[in-house]
Amino acid sequence: MAEQYWIGGFYIDLSRNQITQNMQSQIIAPKALAVLTYLAENQGRVVSHDELLMNVWQGTVVSTNTLQRSIAQVRKALGDDGKVQVYIKTHAKQGYSLECDVRWHENVDSTNDESTNLNNGEKNSVDETRISEEVSDGYIEGDTEGNSEGDSEVKNDISTTTHTAYPTNRSAIDAEDKPKYSKASLRQIAITFGAIFCIMILAIFGYQYLVPKQAAKFSFGQLRALTSTDSKELASIYSPDGQYVVFHRYSEAFCINNVWAKNTKTQQEFQLTKNLDSYGSHSFSNDGNKLAFIKTGGCRKPDTQKKCYKLMSLDFNKALVSPQSPKVLMECKNSRIRTPRWLNNENIALLQKFSDRWKLISYSVSENTSQDLYTINDGNIIDYDYSVADDLIALTSFHSDGHYYIEVIKTDGQLLSSHRISYPKEIAKFRLIYPNFSPLKNQFIFSTGRQLFTLSHEGQVTNISLPLDESMGTPIFHPGGNKMLVIKGQYDSDIVSMPLSQVKKTQITLAQTEKPQNKQNLNFSVIERSTHSEENAILQPHGELIAYESERSGEEQLWITDGKGSQQLTHFSMDSYLLGMDWAADGKSILINANNELIQVYLDSKQKSFPLKYPVVQLFQWNSKNNSALLLVRIKGILKFVELNLTNSEIRIINDKGVNWALKSESGQLVYKDHMDRFWQPGPAEDQLIEALEGQGSAKQGFLIKDNVIYGINDDSQLWSYALKEEHFEIIGELPTNIDDLTDINQTQVLITVRVSAKKEVVELTLRE
Repeated sequence: MAEQYWIGGFYIDLSRNQITQNMQSQIIAPKALAVLTYLAENQGRVVSHDELLMNVWQGTVVSTNTLQRSIAQVRKALGDDGKVQVYIKTHAKQGYSLECDVRWHENVDSTNDESTNLNNGEKNSVDETRISEEVSDGYIEGDTEGNSEGDSEVKNDISTTTHTAYPTNRSAIDAEDKPKYSKASLRQIAITFGAIFCIMILAIFGYQYLVPKQAAKFSFGQLRALTSTDSKELASIYSPDGQYVVFHRYSEAFCINNVWAKNTKTQQEFQLTKNLDSYGSHSFSNDGNKLAFIKTGGCRKPDTQKKCYKLMSLDFNKALVSPQSPKVLMECKNSRIRTPRWLNNENIALLQKFSDRWKLISYSVSENTSQDLYTINDGNIIDYDYSVADDLIALTSFHSDGHYYIEVIKTDGQLLSSHRISYPKEIAKFRLIYPNFSPLKNQFIFSTGRQLFTLSHEGQVTNISLPLDESMGTPIFHPGGNKMLVIKGQYDSDIVSMPLSQVKKTQITLAQTEKPQNKQNLNFSVIERSTHSEENAILQPHGELIAYESERSGEEQLWITDGKGSQQLTHFSMDSYLLGMDWAADGKSILINANNELIQVYLDSKQKSFPLKYPVVQLFQWNSKNNSALLLVRIKGILKFVELNLTNSEIRIINDKGVNWALKSESGQLVYKDHMDRFWQPGPAEDQLIEALEGQGSAKQGFLIKDNVIYGINDDSQLWSYALKEEHFEIIGELPTNIDDLTDINQTQVLITVRVSAKKEVVELTLRE
């Protein structure tokens, strides 16, 4: 049994009798931990009182009160209680069950003898080549060339002859028992043993020199916070000399974002910019004198896109003295640009998107011109990174076969290698990964949340054994290679219900007071609350239940509540994510997009999967009556708005525009919102813009359609409605300014997600030598 394991966000270390979360450890009684461990070994199963007493207190007579005290200790350590029972559930007159997923942290015993380690190594090497199943039509395949002899073991069945000391008096030996070998037979035996000896020598040398050596692995030690303020800090990088850490700092209270630098030795901080605007990721020039980043802002006259993108440059040394106004190098009004990387030749590499496809370009600062570096005609580039030390670019991309690739190119665009990425079982098969260069030769590094991985140039992924208690992303290495920056954060939101009658009254109240800050004082009822994300609540048709997404158990899962208590319906693996869900018309099941795959979840937690060869990026709506769904899927890396027939898996592409949200009304009218937050309906010859809703779209995720009426939220946090048949628009009233999304509505109430806090900070991981 493993000495360490994870339950949600809690790290249990049996060797130290500790439970750790957020770097805070608690010492727990060994028997209490033994109870928790036995429940973990039987996760999801109801374990009786007698079974726990028999296995934990072997040979000792104790009462059930002792067991109950141990359960109470564990619940207290996990922040659980007898009412909510998120982790350990009590089953009346039956026993207990552990409801949260368990991740075991296996250790190899280094004290084993040499032969045992060799055998284990052979066995593990076979297992590792077969950790993913091949998905012939999927985006990410496992190892298609796995060891076909994995189920058969090579056995060295070498007999050892035991020599017995015979009496010196040979007359005691029967003459018939003496071996009778001819010279030819002895010569043949010698040749045979010589051949066996040579084969053994060759096998030993072959194993040492022909079997690939295991790649070097990372071992991390200290974790320390570099920024800890009430603001959000993100997009961190090191300066080329490693002396400074540069990052964004966004103050939500004042809606101010600026670029900052911190001296890693003196801890002194410097505000580098003074313009109040939004910035993207940034990059240093090779000499460390200039910073490049993307500034994103609203276009004065939007044509093809709502926001304009500017490539900016900042004099770093001057900005350390006083905040500077960045210089505009290039402006894009009809295309998107992102991820600037300053190359050694003084050009800046960028990803640029026209319509639905990204390409890698090189921008010359001195000549103010750009040229294409790399494009994929029948696929799409997803992300890239640049190595100053190697002067190489690594890209992740989709190809015409629909699979995900890692490619390495020179800065002139010459392709050096291209390999399909083979995912291990710890990563969902459709998940996008964003690898960065690392100090290990031919190894990249990336994060999926609470797990870190390396990726080889040949596309092989290896898990780094580093249990994290919180999600950490965008790992960036120090120029010296001995430490790494990551962004750690937590999003906290609640599910709120507001009476529709009160929302209507706030329109008059706020108009009279003309004090927008009064929106924060609106009365509402919190339906579900934790210190993590609770969101996307939807009402059960013809019922009293509410389905919602929550991270309270450590992973994003599907939950339901009746207002009195909550129940977790799913137990997806670590680093899972949910992207859309909808109730069946009869209210007996929910269709959910989990890890880019569609799964129908019933109220008794049973599941039915709908295997598709394309990853589902967003589930908009499910029509359970005709068994169809409106989806956003990724085909060869390109997002497509489609309608899926769940019965036969047939896909009908509606359009390949930038669709942010889409629904059908009860009468079958399709309405979708595009990337510019405009509302459209299909027409006889071309799609028609709903002009009455011009300017009513916002960055809030979606809209609702109930009884052929559209409901949405504008940038002023106002709830509005538009009757499709009457073509009548109305502002209903005001919602809290910290609203994140409108999720459901009926005749009496409005369900919304409100943001409590969104914390992000820069932390540094140090490598062990």
